[in-house]
Formats: sequence, C-alpha cells, structure tokens
Amino acid sequence: LDVKNLFLHGDLEEEVYMEIPPGFEVRNERNKVCLLKKALYGLKQSPRACFGRFTKAMVSLGYKQSQGDHTLFIKHSTTGKITLLLVYVDDMIIARDD
Repeated sequence: LDVKNLFLHGDLEEEVYMEIPPGFEVRNERNKVCLLKKALYGLKQSPRACFGRFTKAMVSLGYKQSQGDHTLFIKHSTTGKITLLLVYVDDMIIARDD
C-alpha cells in the first residue's frame, strides 16, 4: 500500500525557514523568508515529522508499536486475531492471521 502525500502531513517540532521560491517574491520586499508550518518533500525533518504523526494515529486506533522494530505496529482484536502493519518510508504492508 503506497500512501500518497504522506510527507506533507508531518508536524514540524522545530522552526524551519526557507527562501521564498522564484515567482512568489513580493515587490519591494527583500530578504524575506517563509516559516514552514508543515513538512515538505526533501526537508531533512520530514521523515521524522511524518512518522511521529503516523505513530500517534496508529496508537489511537489501538495498535502497539513493536519494541524490536519501531516501524512495526501490532493490533490484537477482541476475537484473538492479530493485524500487523509494517511501514517503510511511504509504503505499508498489512497482514492478518486469517
């Protein structure tokens, strides 16, 4: 399963600034920068920000994060079924025991 635009939903934990892209400058406004509110592709903080938000969402849905592999999430249902969800960048493998 490929999650589209996953990196664009991460919440940044620190202030990150970027130069204003060409074509977006305001006339007579020099030396201005943009304060990012969300993660972007290519930003070194994006994977951590995105995965942190994803982890919170999975825990809120009843999954537990594996101690041995932090990219593995496990959920035990009330009927005894087990669901495994493994994450790699913006791809996921979901498996269930039935």
